[in-house]
Amino acid sequence: LIESNTCKSLNCFFHIFLSLIQPTQSQGCDGILCVLTEKIDAQLLEAAGPNLKVVSTMSVGFDHLSLDELKKRGIRVGYTPDVLTDCVAELTVALLLATSRRLIEATHEAKTGGWGTWRTLWLCGHELANSTVGILGLGRIGVAIAERLKPFKVKKFIYTDVAPRPELANMIEAEYVSFDELAKQSDFLAVCCALTQETHGICNWNLFSKMKKNAIFINTSRGGVVNQEDLYEALSTGLIAGAGLDVTTPEPLPTHHPLFTLKNCVILPHIASASYTTRNAMSALAANNLLAGLRGEPMPKELKL
Repeated sequence: LIESNTCKSLNCFFHIFLSLIQPTQSQGCDGILCVLTEKIDAQLLEAAGPNLKVVSTMSVGFDHLSLDELKKRGIRVGYTPDVLTDCVAELTVALLLATSRRLIEATHEAKTGGWGTWRTLWLCGHELANSTVGILGLGRIGVAIAERLKPFKVKKFIYTDVAPRPELANMIEAEYVSFDELAKQSDFLAVCCALTQETHGICNWNLFSKMKKNAIFINTSRGGVVNQEDLYEALSTGLIAGAGLDVTTPEPLPTHHPLFTLKNCVILPHIASASYTTRNAMSALAANNLLAGLRGEPMPKELKL
């Protein structure tokens, strides 16, 4: 429990949730500052009581928040879009290259004595030049990824979303296609959609079975959009060439999980926004959202419920 000088004038206190906290610890709070690992659900909100005015999450995603419950109680919600777009796009490109060019596998070989004489097809991967890049969920981050991939001489960008997004698509000259066509045409498929009821588990056998054998699947959105059992089967049987994941279900992913046994699966510990610049900006924006909400003022970035 932290008392803020700004909040003193309002006679309020707020919790900062940086690890799992019991709902009873939210009792009497006027505001909650949380991160994406915290579940802000009916149980916690009920325990917090009627004083709670605002929840500010240090994330652009909000699938960990029970929005219906927050709306029902008239609690305002702040979040941190925009400030992490560049950082996430950079990490997505890095993960795509690490996966497609088998960099983690190559590093292991160099360290463990596998580097012998030059071999024609040893550790060959897939290049971006003349490829088709698909984007599932075209938003700010999807556009930023495409902008960074253009210099690699990508031949074509395609995307699918709940509806065509011509203004964003025109920025990167991307073509709107159906979900099935996205799977069939993409040499590289980057998942950038939010986790919702509609997108939960959308990347499953139905998607993987339609993809090319040389396709690379990249997910830096939320782990819940992927059926990991289906992904394991697709990777282990050679149905697709590789996958790079910055997000999983659960997080952290248990070290004995089958995906860790695969050489063609690169798994990162959810670090897409992990730059000093971005995390500082996210922290400041989350705090300013919270304080503005407690004062009854417009938030810098408020989620409209």
